[in-house]
Amino acid sequence: MTAGNLRSKLHFQKRGQSDDGFGNTVTGEFETVFTDAAEITPRMGSEAVMASRLQGVQPFTIRVRSSTQTRELDATWRALDARSATVYSIVSPPTNLDQKNAYIEMLATTGVQTDA
Repeated sequence: MTAGNLRSKLHFQKRGQSDDGFGNTVTGEFETVFTDAAEITPRMGSEAVMASRLQGVQPFTIRVRSSTQTRELDATWRALDARSATVYSIVSPPTNLDQKNAYIEMLATTGVQTDA
């Protein structure tokens, strides 16, 4: 894979924590932690993918350069497309497929935003 395939720009967001004024920590809105270039590929063909699409959920594979920030991503994060404002819910932790720590991939979905 070359860097030219990373055509999308994603804002990776995590829910913020705030004080409710009574000493309790409450979960806030999603806040952008960092922005990175990514390759977004729709998943097609498998039976599970077809079933998800019937429910209005489209799975995608997101590939980004491996870094200390991207290796921290998990299912509590989401990605927001900087150009189209599409929200991608991350549903699996990043995987280092080539074992060279160059790029990592994660599974994400659109259509349903889970509360983390």
